[in-house]
Amino acid sequence: MTARDDAGTPQPTPTTEDAVGAVLARLAPQEKASLLDGSDFWHTQGLPEHGVPAVMVTDGPHGLRKQPTDGDHLGLGGSVPATCFPPAAGLASSWDVELVERVGTALGEECRAEGVAVLLGPGVNMKRTPLCGRSFEYFSEDPVLAGDLAAALVRGVQSQGVGTSLKHFAANNQETHRMSVSAEVDERTLREVYLTAFERVVRDAQPWTVMCSYNRINGTYASQDPWLLTDVLRGEWGFEGLVVSDWGAVDDRPLGVAAGLDLEMPSSSGASEAKVLAAVREGRLSQDDVDRAARRVLELVARSQPGLADPRPYDAAAHHALAREAAQRSAVLLKNEPVSSHGGDPLLPLQLPGSGVVAVVGEMARTPRYQGAGSSQVVPTRLDDALTALRDGIGDRASVTFAAGYPLEGSPSAGASAADLGAEAVDAARAADVVLLFLGLPGSYESEGFDREHLDLPAEQLALLDALLEVSDSVVVVLSNGSAVRLHPWADRVPALLEGWLLGQAGGSAVADLLLGAVSPSGRLAETLPQRLEDTPAFGAGFPGEGGVVRYGEGVFIGYRWYDSRRLPVSFPFGHGLTYAAFLYEELDVEVVGSGASAGLRVGVRVTNTGRVAAAEVVQVYVADPEASVARPDAELKAFARVELEPGQSRTVSFELDARALSYWSPVQRRWVVEGGAFEVRVGASSRDVRLREAVQVTGEDLTPPVAVEAEISTWLDHPVAGPALRSVLERAGGGFLGMLDDPDHGAMFRAIPLVRMARFPGFPATEAELEGIAAEANTPSRP
Repeated sequence: MTARDDAGTPQPTPTTEDAVGAVLARLAPQEKASLLDGSDFWHTQGLPEHGVPAVMVTDGPHGLRKQPTDGDHLGLGGSVPATCFPPAAGLASSWDVELVERVGTALGEECRAEGVAVLLGPGVNMKRTPLCGRSFEYFSEDPVLAGDLAAALVRGVQSQGVGTSLKHFAANNQETHRMSVSAEVDERTLREVYLTAFERVVRDAQPWTVMCSYNRINGTYASQDPWLLTDVLRGEWGFEGLVVSDWGAVDDRPLGVAAGLDLEMPSSSGASEAKVLAAVREGRLSQDDVDRAARRVLELVARSQPGLADPRPYDAAAHHALAREAAQRSAVLLKNEPVSSHGGDPLLPLQLPGSGVVAVVGEMARTPRYQGAGSSQVVPTRLDDALTALRDGIGDRASVTFAAGYPLEGSPSAGASAADLGAEAVDAARAADVVLLFLGLPGSYESEGFDREHLDLPAEQLALLDALLEVSDSVVVVLSNGSAVRLHPWADRVPALLEGWLLGQAGGSAVADLLLGAVSPSGRLAETLPQRLEDTPAFGAGFPGEGGVVRYGEGVFIGYRWYDSRRLPVSFPFGHGLTYAAFLYEELDVEVVGSGASAGLRVGVRVTNTGRVAAAEVVQVYVADPEASVARPDAELKAFARVELEPGQSRTVSFELDARALSYWSPVQRRWVVEGGAFEVRVGASSRDVRLREAVQVTGEDLTPPVAVEAEISTWLDHPVAGPALRSVLERAGGGFLGMLDDPDHGAMFRAIPLVRMARFPGFPATEAELEGIAAEANTPSRP
């Protein structure tokens, strides 16, 4: 747009850094403050007299959710039709960086066509507990997987001249009291688990914006935390964009501006602007802080102008085809065993010799649950259901019957008797050669705004499953759920089980493709499926907290890190997934590169498709540090690659692991450190399906901590300089102190005493001042 100043001179929209600076220089303080607040629910504040238009931001990590101007944040109102791709819970199970980037590109194309400047996503919060009501919108329990996939989505969207908003920064892992709860979490856990995915996206893809979370972190609201928003995000990671609040996340606006929160959304109707101006007048907030935030808003507006000036139509049919491909790659075949009635072959893919009956049971086959509820709810351009797709795919090769089996809200079966529907389904199953049973969580079970109370499927669905297994041994269960459900013990009785998650608008066709063998399943679990809620890391006092506080007592042990380190039984492990082929792993080669803070690994492995059909394997690389001086998980995912192989084809897959793959966050050094010693590289098909492993020795950093007289005697004795010096003093003096410390029965008790206190014992041969001198000499760096 072009505006005119008071003299009638045209004022072009700023699109360069110099132009932004020129606009900022001529703004009055009130105008600058106004830019820090939205103009309505979805638009930034424009200053048309200065050539600054308002731009639109909108929800939709897995599909555009553009509402009318008077929209609502929770998805209760309508929005324009857009392609609904699989939400993150499904898309993450593809482990396919290239696919996710293509999905991002399609999302960017749709935003551009609709005049949207920023798409509010992706969400990369960790799945600390499967009870989180918003799990469907997050990628994984692992920060490497979540970070790499989210970075790919960001690159795709932003390739179209449309921004993204990485969210929710940070430690937003529950919906219960989400706007006020304080996540109490130590820095090592924050760094290694809850910040890593954000860091990988910022460093790799530079999202245009980052969205702060609602909650507090160790007592401070994320919206006004300078350590989080400035020190870490900008100072350490080099973030260059704008920080926006989640909708309604602002507590104290002046504190937020000072901390690095640039834009408040939605509009505060002038309330925050007044507070900012008052804080500047009273000296509680500097004008420089306001100018900095206003500049970032102007830069975002300028950055969006080329895309907004050139809206382009998108190919809805091509995007639907991409959604179908994404759904195919997101579904996870958890189990596929032979049954005697099918000649001893695995039940899937379905064998249809030209006769027989396939019973499709479950209302979700006819009325699909394909996305979550809340602010990410998309109006799809079209919607495929599995029942229609199966009928079309099977054709005249078999008869297809259908029974709803259970009532489902918002479907033709709503309000019907569960008993009557179940009896009808049993009759259909009894007359069929194979039963395709569609189960899952109704929309009311999981949504933004509340957390789940249990992991179970609805009781009427479990009763239906039991009844069908009484009359058929050929039952394939297809699940539709946005978060993990309890599969134990009933999964042991089912020969084939397909985890469909939520698969977007083309999920019905994708499921038919997989069941009928048109495509080999290739999804892998992005989260562990536990046997019981009681086994989960945050069970009990750790979730959802009390008194406004939730304590992350499990530390770095979330997800598979918890289950695998404790050798807990699970229904299916992290990374698990079957195909219609098999893969052979050979020739693992691990090379240590560099040393100290620059140490890394080169890993190579040869993978061969030994099956009879083309399929994809996801090669997963885990690193174990069995000699660490801090508590570390049994092993951690550090790299992965999806490999497409024809029957009999082999490929060598290579990985470059940098020092971060070997590091932990040292609470003493307060930085990432590489501790030398033995490491083990494990390569396989899940965290528990390790095909090959190799141990290596890594030369790490000198991590000797400084010694102080207040430290325990054991710390002194372990120190490479202070220890021998102390022993020398004690040996020269005699008197039994050294023997007391080395006594096999009681020495541990004495070595636990702080040295300064032992120095006060009668007869101790060194004064506090002498010990201070030894410590100073021991802490002086040696010179060559």
